[in-house]
Amino acid sequence: MIHYRKILPAALAFGLAGTAQAQTTPSVATDTDATNDIVIADSRIEPDIIVAARVPQYSYQVGQAVTVLTRAEIERRQTIVLSDLLATTPGVTVTRTGGIGTVTAVRIRGAEGEQTLTIIDGIRVNDPSSPGGAFDFGTLLAGSIDRIEVLRGPNSVPWGSQAIGGVVNIVTASPTEGLQARGRIEYGSHDSVYANAGLSGGTGPLTASFNGGYTRTDGISAAANGTERDGFRQYGATGKVGLEVAPGIGIDLRGYYADSRTQYDAAFPAPNYVVSDSPAYSTAKEAYGYVGAHANLLDDRFRNRIAFTIADIKRDNFDAPSTPVSFFSRGRTERFEYQGDFKIVDQVRIVGGVEHENSRFNDGSTFASTAITSVYGEAIVTPIRQLTITGGVRHDDHRTFGTRTTFGADAALALDTGTTFRASYGEGFKAPTLYQLYSFYGNTRLAPETARSYDVGIQQRLLGNQVSASVTYFHRDTRNQIDFASCPAANVTVMSSICYQRPFGVYNNIAKASAEGVEVELAVRPVEALTVTGNYSYIDAKNRSSGANLGKDLARRPKQTVSLSGDYRFPFGLSIGGTVSHVGDSFDNAGNTVRLDGYVLAGFRAEMAIGRRLSVYGRIDNAFDEKYRTVANYGTDGRAAFGGIRVKLD
Repeated sequence: MIHYRKILPAALAFGLAGTAQAQTTPSVATDTDATNDIVIADSRIEPDIIVAARVPQYSYQVGQAVTVLTRAEIERRQTIVLSDLLATTPGVTVTRTGGIGTVTAVRIRGAEGEQTLTIIDGIRVNDPSSPGGAFDFGTLLAGSIDRIEVLRGPNSVPWGSQAIGGVVNIVTASPTEGLQARGRIEYGSHDSVYANAGLSGGTGPLTASFNGGYTRTDGISAAANGTERDGFRQYGATGKVGLEVAPGIGIDLRGYYADSRTQYDAAFPAPNYVVSDSPAYSTAKEAYGYVGAHANLLDDRFRNRIAFTIADIKRDNFDAPSTPVSFFSRGRTERFEYQGDFKIVDQVRIVGGVEHENSRFNDGSTFASTAITSVYGEAIVTPIRQLTITGGVRHDDHRTFGTRTTFGADAALALDTGTTFRASYGEGFKAPTLYQLYSFYGNTRLAPETARSYDVGIQQRLLGNQVSASVTYFHRDTRNQIDFASCPAANVTVMSSICYQRPFGVYNNIAKASAEGVEVELAVRPVEALTVTGNYSYIDAKNRSSGANLGKDLARRPKQTVSLSGDYRFPFGLSIGGTVSHVGDSFDNAGNTVRLDGYVLAGFRAEMAIGRRLSVYGRIDNAFDEKYRTVANYGTDGRAAFGGIRVKLD
């Protein structure tokens, strides 16, 4: 095994730290001048950063830390599992309990995985049937995805509950002008097959896009000590249809479906009681839908949107093939929403909305439902051309725990010198989940988890956009964090009658946490054919709860992560590239007694264009066969090779 722990910090010392999506700031730009907003790793960024204020904005108007990943980056990196790409972005760490398809958590700035809000095509997809309400990234594949926006830090004003760590906003393939088609098929290690195809186009007022995919792999053993491979299979499809019934007035339909089967290990035999091989497997059927209408009035200055969204998740667990279901969960969320976006004058923009959400879950022993009604408002003000100030407030009324009001504000100062200063203050809250409220271990007296965060940063463009660099400092405090407590401990704040009914323990607001750190990003394009990018993150996430673990590191939060990537395209159509990532040491438990050693992963890739429409590609992941763990006792992929063909028709 080749060690790069000394090489990567040295590379950072020479300035090769940043992201492939570093946002640059134009010296002069207007709302109609999109081409001035240049990105090092792409030709330009469209004016549609949605994740910050929930309406389209240019990057230089956003005072919060946002990383944008485009379709070009997904294809360049030959990404299959989206979480693998997210793991190389600043402030983000990923853990997985085995191979592809197994439970995968995405943590932003040291927050819990359950505190990452995930949006797909405007639909909240966090699972109301899971104990913490997390979205499982394990089955989210990248084939149909055109764009990802990762907002780092609390942002509950436009998005509501769960946005404590941050927000991952995912946009799937959208309709195009003229008929276009694309396809990709690859084969590789572990008898893995991946195929994906999409078709989009429009005629007159009607536009549509559809995408379908199939994935199958024998996988690896989910248990680190196992020899039995745990495979994964998925059928998936996405679709969008738009109909303009009049100028500026239209109907929008969106859908996402995934049918997955994942093998995993669930045996814990004596005497060590460590996860070991078993024939267990699970199935998941995820269906997300959006039905909406929009009306852009007053010469497009007053934009209105109404929508109904649904998220329906069905999970079944089996101890072995041909056995009855051992455990199942059903989660469903229905959401009604209105949003208005009114540009009063060019310098003042008001955004507001009203939402109502119903959610329910059923695990065979508990059926529960709840509802939340919300109203929010934001003002986006540009007093001078270079300065954008955004401020907002949100009020939520939850049927079970009551009301909560959150605030947020940010500012972006984009100077004509290519320097941009950013600062933001954000509040986040996470409502107790239905499981935490109503399960056998539930507690209806729970309060919502809350967070307060601020960050400040500076970004600089140099040499006519050939260099883009930024540094951001952040700090977050989280209160009333919900954790499972034994009744003697919980009895301090929970009535003894609850402990009498639940002698093994109960969920309670007992945890506090803090996180602070620095994110460094830099992208360099010395010539058109070469792009070198990377990022460095330092995250110090601590347990602030009273007791034996006070001051200890939060579990599975490495303090330091580094990612370095480079790609070069030759004139005759060959592209070569590689990514090297270092993840520092961490602990697997709250008591910091089980260490997870740091590791370095290196991958190399190449693609050869054959004409304008066809290309062949290949890659080697974990090229030096690094042995590592993201969760103690669970396996990870070794060296693996893949090759494929990509086709584009237009």
